[in-house]
Amino acid sequence: MAQAEITAEQALALGRDVYFGHGKIEILPKVVVHELRDIAVAFTPGVGHVVRRLAECPEELCQQTAKDNLIALVTDGTAVLGYGAVGPRAGMPVMEGKAVMFKMLAGVDCMPLCLDARDPDHLVDIITALEPSFGGFNLEDVAAPGCFEVMRRLDGNLPVPILHDDQYGTATVITAAMLNALRVTGRDPAAVRVVVNGIGAAGSAAVAMLEALGVGDIVAVDRQGALHRGGDYPHAHWREIAARTNRDRVTGGLADAMRGADIFIGLSVGGLVDQAMVRSMAKEPIVFALANPDPEILPTDAVAAGGAVVASGRFDYPNHCNNVLAFPALMRGALDSRTRKVSRGMCLAAAQAIAGAVPDSALSPHNILPSPLLDELYPSVAEATAQAAVAEGLARRVPEPGAVAANTRKLRGLVGRRQQELEGILPPSAM
Repeated sequence: MAQAEITAEQALALGRDVYFGHGKIEILPKVVVHELRDIAVAFTPGVGHVVRRLAECPEELCQQTAKDNLIALVTDGTAVLGYGAVGPRAGMPVMEGKAVMFKMLAGVDCMPLCLDARDPDHLVDIITALEPSFGGFNLEDVAAPGCFEVMRRLDGNLPVPILHDDQYGTATVITAAMLNALRVTGRDPAAVRVVVNGIGAAGSAAVAMLEALGVGDIVAVDRQGALHRGGDYPHAHWREIAARTNRDRVTGGLADAMRGADIFIGLSVGGLVDQAMVRSMAKEPIVFALANPDPEILPTDAVAAGGAVVASGRFDYPNHCNNVLAFPALMRGALDSRTRKVSRGMCLAAAQAIAGAVPDSALSPHNILPSPLLDELYPSVAEATAQAAVAEGLARRVPEPGAVAANTRKLRGLVGRRQQELEGILPPSAM
């Protein structure tokens, strides 16, 4: 059963009607200034001692500044939600919303950066130049195929982690949902055929994660239909995926690919799937219609057509398969282990931790993923992510077992106290 619809006025009021100014976020100091001496220590002349120290020992930057817990949320506005290239200004509310999630769920401080970048080269140059200020970067809503080039160059050159959430975050949650949907329906990954529709950033990463899970047959579908070996495709990432998927060389459009498939994963645009297409799938089909904000098929329609396990990316329906379940803890684990990159292995460990947050007693066709409000979700996922970084030799700092989970709990507790303070001063429309 769908929850009450979120209205445009509710969403607009949240950023408009706050206790001062506008928007969802603010920046607060972590030090207290009561008298002139406090100013002298925090600002001048005290800050001069820190400058000299860092000039001599630049490796102490994370100990002397907020860099170790500060990331930039970067977009060029070329692929904002399901709206496409609406520009960096229209992407700002998404970045602010993500900043709230990062802080509230994993204690990560964020700076939204909506960039009017000309092309992937320009975007790479800007992010590279910004690196001294940030402990990590979250790349968001950057269109394919340019996002692949941006990630390839930054992943190899930046000394801090960069998380492309449209790839890693989304694919991680899809993998977690897949693990539990397979448990519910009694399927083996090696025995299923999965159709992935929309082979952009998220779809390409989802294919790679499904391969890592051992899925037996994956059919990737995009605007030119089912990708298959020997096809003539304009994008290199399409050609690479076509060469290693579609075991039976299925051809045709999305309806052809879905016929007889066990699982559908939609990462494209709304309204592409109808009930007849769901009915054409295998018995007890699994349907993940994840286009946002409008899914490829409404969950209620997919269930009516026989969907055994149905998920969407929205929080007003059950089984909300949304990347918010992954990206805060992925970054928390990466920051706390000082890893230089976020690896596929770290994402897989996070997916297993997310799936494991739903106990057998609670698992059902309508409950395959945990709530983002579950207290222990983000500590456990951050811990699993950091331990995977250590196991892969990516960590520059090796936390003691349980330390990342404990730090995540501590930071969440501090944010919780701030939330309680806000409840006393926010107007009703902003709550």
